[in-house]
Amino acid sequence: MRAGIVVFPGINRERDMAIALAQATGAKPRMVWHTETDLSGLDLVVIPGGFSFGDYLRTGAMAARAPVMDAVRAHAGRGGHVLGVCNGFQILTEAGLLPGALLRNASLRFLSMDCHLRVERSDTDFTRHYQKGQVFRAPLAHGDGNYFADDDTLDRLEGEGLVIFRYASEEGAINDAANLNGSRRNIAGIASPNLRVLGLMPHPEDLVDPLMGGTDGKPLFDGLAAALAA
Repeated sequence: MRAGIVVFPGINRERDMAIALAQATGAKPRMVWHTETDLSGLDLVVIPGGFSFGDYLRTGAMAARAPVMDAVRAHAGRGGHVLGVCNGFQILTEAGLLPGALLRNASLRFLSMDCHLRVERSDTDFTRHYQKGQVFRAPLAHGDGNYFADDDTLDRLEGEGLVIFRYASEEGAINDAANLNGSRRNIAGIASPNLRVLGLMPHPEDLVDPLMGGTDGKPLFDGLAAALAA
């Protein structure tokens, strides 16, 4: 798997993501500056977390209009895989690659803590090393992680099986107590109709080694590496 990580001014999770990808693939991912427009040779494009362009205007709004995003859209249009985590998810919605928007957390506070995610389907390249219904731990760190979409869009996502992760209790219950940022229907991650573009708010890349406190996020990257092995 040949992976590239898009770097915008203010992004600060690219090294964490590089560690997770290198561990899964055995190869160092390519860092792609936001003014680049050539993504040829890449199987996976990752947009990591942070505060692109200082989160001015709206989170992800300026990054979504950077030159590299035309190349990301073209990559996705060719059936290439794209992963957006936290600010990356925000950028993907602003760029029109995924529906909905990420609003201010319901508490109006920045949240930095662990959460639990329930895997809603395991037949995607991103989740093939998880089991459907499995619950895993993931750190979250965001002020604008409250996923919102209108009812018709939510019904479509549900009907097409495009909700990939939900906030859940440690036992797997989908309830308000587990929904730390107020996202509609406890949605934590969604995919494109062809299941090649995934956006999620929590950070699986920060739990890929026992030295990090756990390996709950490792199956996501191992699964991608297996699916996209050359």
